[in-house]
Formats: sequence, C-alpha cells, structure tokens
Amino acid sequence: MNDGPEPTLIGRPTGEGRVYQAVRDQYISEHHHHYPADSPLIPRGLAEAGTPTAYRADGPMGMPAPASVRVPLIGRAPSVLRDRRELVGDLLRAAEYEPGGVHVLHGLGGCGKTRVAYEVFNALIRGPGRVGLWVNASDVGTVRAGMMAVAADRGADTVELAAAFGGRRAAADLVWHYLDHSAEPWILVLDNADDPPALGDGTWLRASPRGTVLVTSRQPHSPVWADATRHRVDVLPTADAAQILCDLAPHAGTAEEAEAVARRLDCLPLALTLAGAFLSNQVLESWSMDEYRRRLDDDVTELLDRGRVPGLADRNARQLVSRTWELSLSALADAGVPESATLLRLLSQWSADPVPVLLIQSGAVDAVDLTALDPPLPGARVEAALRGLLNHSLVDLVDVSDGAGTERCVKAHGLLLEAVAASVPDEQKGVLARTAAQLLERGLPAAAQAPMAPQRLAPHTVSLLRTVKEEGEALPVIALAVRLARLVFDGGDFATASFVAHAAAAKAERVLGPGHRLTLGAHHLCGLALFRLGRFEESEAVHRRVLEARERALGPEAPETLESHQGISEPLSQLGRTAEAVAALRTADAGYTGLHGPEHPAALHARALVIEYLALLQDAEEFDRVGPATVTDCERVLGEDALTTVTGVHNYAYGLFRLGRFEEAEPFARRALTDRERVHGTEHPLTLSASVLLGWVLEKLGRKAESIEFAQRALRGQESALGEAHPYVLETRIRLAGTLASIGRSVEAGALARRNLPLCERVLGADDALTAETRELVDRTVGPEETTSPLGRDGGPVERA
Repeated sequence: MNDGPEPTLIGRPTGEGRVYQAVRDQYISEHHHHYPADSPLIPRGLAEAGTPTAYRADGPMGMPAPASVRVPLIGRAPSVLRDRRELVGDLLRAAEYEPGGVHVLHGLGGCGKTRVAYEVFNALIRGPGRVGLWVNASDVGTVRAGMMAVAADRGADTVELAAAFGGRRAAADLVWHYLDHSAEPWILVLDNADDPPALGDGTWLRASPRGTVLVTSRQPHSPVWADATRHRVDVLPTADAAQILCDLAPHAGTAEEAEAVARRLDCLPLALTLAGAFLSNQVLESWSMDEYRRRLDDDVTELLDRGRVPGLADRNARQLVSRTWELSLSALADAGVPESATLLRLLSQWSADPVPVLLIQSGAVDAVDLTALDPPLPGARVEAALRGLLNHSLVDLVDVSDGAGTERCVKAHGLLLEAVAASVPDEQKGVLARTAAQLLERGLPAAAQAPMAPQRLAPHTVSLLRTVKEEGEALPVIALAVRLARLVFDGGDFATASFVAHAAAAKAERVLGPGHRLTLGAHHLCGLALFRLGRFEESEAVHRRVLEARERALGPEAPETLESHQGISEPLSQLGRTAEAVAALRTADAGYTGLHGPEHPAALHARALVIEYLALLQDAEEFDRVGPATVTDCERVLGEDALTTVTGVHNYAYGLFRLGRFEEAEPFARRALTDRERVHGTEHPLTLSASVLLGWVLEKLGRKAESIEFAQRALRGQESALGEAHPYVLETRIRLAGTLASIGRSVEAGALARRNLPLCERVLGADDALTAETRELVDRTVGPEETTSPLGRDGGPVERA
C-alpha cells in the first residue's frame, strides 16, 4: 500500500470465509481447508474409536496432548512400596465402598505422593471392570489436554470434542458428563496438582458416583480441596527407608549401613530411590553404602542426582533433588511471592531442627536488614513468604514442647535445606551467614529462663559454625556460641552446653588459633560441662590445659586465669584431690580480692565453693570460721536470691551433714532446697542435688519415710537430667536402696541395687567403694525371682514391701 488515509473495513466474512486487512506492505501465505457440511471439523485419526490415547500436538487446534491417560507416566518407582500400606488400604477401601470421594495426597516434593497414587491406581485396575485414568495436572494446559483425552476415552465423539476445543461447549462439563455416565467404574488420578487454581477453582475437580478421584499436590491448603479428604504423605520411618535401599541395592551393604544412609538422607523417598539406583548401577566404582554415606558430606545434591535415569530426569525436574523444590519456588515467584526463596535460603543457614518463629518475626528481620539480598526480604513480607512456603509443603509449623514450655516453630526437611544452601549464589552467602548470626544473637535470651528456651538455638548455632569460613564471619558466631553455651549451662542442660562449647572450641582453634581468648573461653566451658556430666578426669585435663595457657598468655593475675583456678577445683575434689581443690580456690579468692576487694562477687563465690571442701577435709575449725561468715557476707552484699548466696547455703548444709551435725544441717538443707527451687526451678540438677541432701539428712535423723520421698523424687529427676549412669545418680540410687532395705522393703531395694551394679562396674570400676557397696546390697536383698519361695534367703519368712 502507498501512503495515504488509513483503510476502512470494506468486507464482512460469511460462512467459513475470512477477511484479512493490513496497513503498509504485508506478505501473507494462506491455506484454506474446506469440509463437507456433514464431515467432522476434526479429521478422523485425531482420535480413534474405542480408547483413544493421544492427540497430535500439531493438530488443527494446536493443543498438546498426553501420550496416554491409561498409563501412569511417573518415571522410576521402587519395586516394593514401604510403610504406606495403611494409607493405601484406606484409599482402596474408600474407592470400593465409598465411591464418589475426592482424596488429596499432600506433602513435600519427593515424599512419594505419586508413588502412593500409583500403587492405588494399579491395585484398582487389576480388579474386574474398573478403568484407570491418569492426568498430569501440573498446569492449565496439561489439565485441559488430559481431561479432554479422558472425555474421549469415556466416549465423547469428535464433534463434541471440537466444540469444546473451540469454546462452543463447556469443556469441563463435557468431561464430567462422560465420567458420570461411564459404563465402567473408574479411578482418576490428577498428579502433580501443585497449582490448584489450574483445576479451574474446582470446575475440573468434581465428585462422581461412578468413580474416585485421587489428587497429588504439594499444597496442603487450598479452597479447591474444600470438599476433599486430605492425607499427608511424609518421610518414611528409618527401618522402611533403609529397606528401600536394600531393595534397590541389596549387595551394597548391611542393614545397619542402610539405616545410616537413610538417616543421613532424612528418609526422603526420592533421595533414597536416587541413592539406591546409583549404588546398584555403579560401573567404574564399587562404593559400599558406608562409603556412599561418607561421600554425601562432600556434595549431597550432586551425588544424589547421579542416580537419575539418563534423559528422563533431565526432562522432569521432579526426579532430581537439586531441582525438584525449585519448581515450588518458581511457582511462588510467579504468584508474586519471590521473597519465599530468600526466606528459605535464610532457614538453610541453620539446622533442620525446629526454628522458633520469634527469630524471623517482621521486627527482627527489619532490624538485621535483608533488603540487600535478591530478592529482598523486608519485614512486612515475611508473613507472605512464610505462608508461601507452608502452602507448598516446603516447611511446617510445629509446636515444640519440653520443660521450657511450648513454642511455635518452623521446620524444614534437612535435605531440602542442604539443597537450597548449595544453590545460594556466592555473592549472597556472606550476607546470609551474617544475617543468620545476627538473628540468633537477637533471639538469645538474657537469662536461662526466658520466653525462648536457649537450648532451642543450639543446633542452629552449631550449624552456622560449620558454615562460616573466614575469620571476620566466624568471630561473631564463635562469640555467640560461647555465650549460648554458658547460658544453657546455667540452665542445667549440661549435655547441650557441652555440644555447643565443643563446637565453638573446635571452630575457634581452626580459625582464631589455640591461644585466642575466645578459644580458651570455649575450652573452659567444655571443662565445666564435662564436670557436670560426670566425666571428671576429662574435665580436669581440659581445665589444666586452659589454666596453663592462660597463665602463659595472660599472666597469673588475669581474671580468666583465676577463673581457671576456680574451675579446676571441682574435678580435683571429685578425683579425691580435695587439698589441691582448696588450694586452687584459695588462689582464686586471693587473686579476686587483690583485684577488686574481699567483697567482690567473684571473691565471695570462690569462698562459697571452698566451704564444702573444708568439710570433706574434716577441718571443722576452718569450716566454722569460713562457712557462717561467708553465708552472711553473701546475704549482705549480694542478697538472698543471688546464685553465690544460694551456693553458699547449700554447701554449708552439706558441710554440716559431712561433719555429722545432722540437726544443725536440716534447716539449712531445707532452705537450700527452697532457694534452689526459687532460683533454678524444680527440675534443675542443682535443685535435685539439694533434694538428695535433704533426704540424706532426714535419713540420719531417723525420718526414713520422709527421706525416701525426697530421694525418689530426686532420683527420677536426676535420671532424666543426667542419665542413669551418672556417678551422682549411681550414689543417689544406692543410698535410696539402702534406706529401703533398712525398713524392710527388700524387694524394692534389691531391684535398685541390681540395676545399679552393672552401671557401677562399667562407670566406676569393679573395685570402687560404691560398686562394692552395691554388690553387698545385692547379696543381702531379696530379688523378684525369689519372692515365689515360702522361705527367705536365710530360711526365714519372706519380707514383704
């Protein structure tokens, strides 16, 4: 066309005609296909009569079509389904006896939802007369194409299909008309329905009296599932997870090695399938399961993905650990929630243990500023980001309950976190690590008894310690770990304190050097925790090394050096070197007094500790000089609720007991128990120690029934807090047994003594005095197997409890 006025419409189409109109020069190639009026609009062969299985993707409508709706196209599946039998049975019964149901299998990607659906599908179609229909429901296009193929399978003719394709008939109504009038009952699986709106807000998902609908989805909550029965599919129990590995690679290792690999993979079915496939198809290598487990620590996602089926996994990201969860994050980004990816990357800096939601509240996130990340995560978007992760089963909300109360937490699968952490861009790793440390620092309570239990931060702190590499990144995390270890130690969780302190010490040695103050501080906490755990020789050795290092680096008068003198006193006393313990505390007291004066809290604490050891040395004169005066000074300077004051009272009561002054000891022992309960709580190990002491005092005063009550309470608590084989627990148990035996309750006493003896022999040795006392009590008490005899051990009447 030449330049000039814009053209106007000069013709209108009729029948099958078309009018094309253009501005400027256009080159058009046009093909017309004319059919007789009585011919179908779609050529024959597009759908064969009977059970059509495919539409050509290049057909007249250009609609991609599934290769089959009769065969589940799911890739590789384990030959034997493990642990899902109850769920499969429920679904089979529902299909058989409750037709018309809609069931949704939901859970984290890789948990085996499709595998469960596959098992149900095959079990049902093996029965007489039932038809199985399988549709990929991952997006709008596959849902529409698959469901139209279902309609054709159930009898829709080509004219009806063409009308639906052309928009002249409601497509979903057509499909469900033929499903509702199907000659055979059916099972319809809508697989990978991770975007529920793709089902048309329910237009494609309906109930029918002729069959059962089974949906698999990563989304647990959706209005589309409103009338459906939902079933959560989670990871496998360890034994079943290990059996999958043995099924796939029976010659690669023992059942115990398979269990170790299964635990390392957090029992995720997809990971187990990939691992088993790799182990069973090795050509150049011949790794055992044990070797495979060790190599997983190098790059878990890369090694797992090496078990993929060539070609299949490359076309289907769901078959790869490194990519399966990216599908959910991409869907969230498309839905306008890209911040979910950043939140998940933040969570990947911590461990797979539950993360208190207090750590990631909007105010906390704004305080540490995550807007520099890509995508940025402002505090106002945390709620939406977390909701997105929940909606795609990438995380769960769990309530964690323990002695510290109940706390709402976020939990993600360990393997998911590893895969996400491995995919973090290098330029963002440092920022994420610093931010994760800052959030933990903000979440650290000021005291052991606080709204957020400090031990819940322990696994996340240790995980972050393993992540940071450079000194600048590691220094604040090590300092955080040392502070956390001290806080957890003061709260009475000595095992967790040891776990954190040892991790901090190991990292500090590698990054800061063995003589750094933080390194020595971490080792000092290791010594304190080892002592409380009953590992006295190890504790003394650690304290000795720290003391010597501090004397060299800081000098004999430095507060840290004096702290080490005080710390080493406790294991020395337990090892029978009480005079050395007193000397160490005298050194600490003198040093603190010289630095700060005799009434400084550190000096008073050293004197409060020495009270106990003076009694152990039977130095009654010095005990009477130091004990009452120290307690009075502590009350006056620090107050009755100060830890040092409570310690002084407790040790003074114990000293009176050891010196045989039981009537004097009772009021102080009662006060010690009351003070410990008020300061520490009823289940703290030091509170339980005060209960033990009061029980011993009452036993010496002849009030044995009351004594037994305190001892039994203490024993239950100590076994829970310290373990059944802790030296203190062994002593509490045998003292209780002796008291029971003394009042004729020989069966109970014998049971306790028999339980104690092998533990004493293992922990203390066969020649230890407590072991000998336990063995003697076993020999003279009645065991349960002897109660059936009418005569006792000496031929007399059987004693009855």
